[in-house]
Amino acid sequence: MASRHGGPVSLVGPDGELTKIGVQLSNYDNAGFARGRSPLIEALWILVAALFVSSPLPGSVHRRLILRLFGARVGKRVVIKPRVRVKFPWRLVIGEDAWIGESVWIDNLAHVRIGANVCISQGAYLCGGSHNWASPRFDLMTAPIKIEPGAWIAARAIIGPGVTVHAGAVLTLGSVATADLAAWTIHSGGPAQAVKAREFAPSSGAHPRTAPLPQCARHGSPPTAP
Repeated sequence: MASRHGGPVSLVGPDGELTKIGVQLSNYDNAGFARGRSPLIEALWILVAALFVSSPLPGSVHRRLILRLFGARVGKRVVIKPRVRVKFPWRLVIGEDAWIGESVWIDNLAHVRIGANVCISQGAYLCGGSHNWASPRFDLMTAPIKIEPGAWIAARAIIGPGVTVHAGAVLTLGSVATADLAAWTIHSGGPAQAVKAREFAPSSGAHPRTAPLPQCARHGSPPTAP
């Protein structure tokens, strides 16, 4: 018999044995989640985004303009490639000279702040929400994402809810960040781990970064800027 009050459900499987199930998606309720705009504005955004932001048509100027019209704060010279998806533009801040690559998905159920000179490469996913696996109702949970100036999120990488990517950090191809990333450090894997310091070649003309890999980063502690 199935319970609709959060307790486990007893089901008879194909082998005739009883199976306990604690999750009941029929009880899921996100009515308390604030979407930030009226249903009309959200519907208009979905339509306009499909035609001009997520479309394969090239160009950054019209994408910057449309995002600003719907409440995003977008800095000067931001590059936004085709097929970019943004859940709620009114919860998005992008700093000057940032690059948003093709097919990036900014799933910003909570606020996402992208700093100046940040590069987010093709197909990266910024995930601002998750679910409480300890709740039978599978409750929605959201948390903001912050990417500080100079960071690089490589292609197909994923950033989870509540993560801060500190200045100059790198998240490598296909890696998954579930915790904060240390400044000027390269992170790889799933979940991502610090692998080495990010340093610029002397001939690049950039200010050299010679700080060693932070001790805290080696052990997964909260990062500190060098």
